Amino acid sequence: MTTEERSAASPAPGPDLRTAGENAMRAAMPGVFPDGPISLRDGKLGEELVDIGTTSVWGSLWAREQLAPRDRSLITIAMLIALGAETELKTHVRIGLTNGLTREDIAEVIYHSAGYAGFPRAVAARTATREALGE
Repeated sequence: MTTEERSAASPAPGPDLRTAGENAMRAAMPGVFPDGPISLRDGKLGEELVDIGTTSVWGSLWAREQLAPRDRSLITIAMLIALGAETELKTHVRIGLTNGLTREDIAEVIYHSAGYAGFPRAVAARTATREALGE
C-alpha cells in the first residue's frame, strides 16, 4: 500500500476522529454504548482522558483499515501484558473475543509473553484474563 493509499484509508484529523472512534468502540464492544454521541465524562478529575482515548486511540488507531480488528486485539493484548496493565487487559480480552480471538488464542499470547515480558507479567495476565472471563 502506498503512502497516498494509507492516508486515504486513515481517518482525517478533526471532528471525524471522534465519530470514527465512537464507531470503533461500538464495533469492539457491542451493546455497551447507545446510538448517538458518546459521553463518558463524570465531572471528576481527569474526565477528559476518555475523550482523548476516543479520538486518539479509537479514532486514530482502531479505526484504521490496515490491520484487521482481530490483529489489533492480538497486538493490544500483548502490549498490555508487557506493560502490566491488567485493568485495561480485562477489557481488551473481552474486546478480543468480539474481534474473533478464541480463548486458546488469548492463552497463547499469555504463554508467548512469558518469554518476552517475563513470567510474573504472564501470571498477572493469566489472573486478569481469568477474571475478565469470569473464571
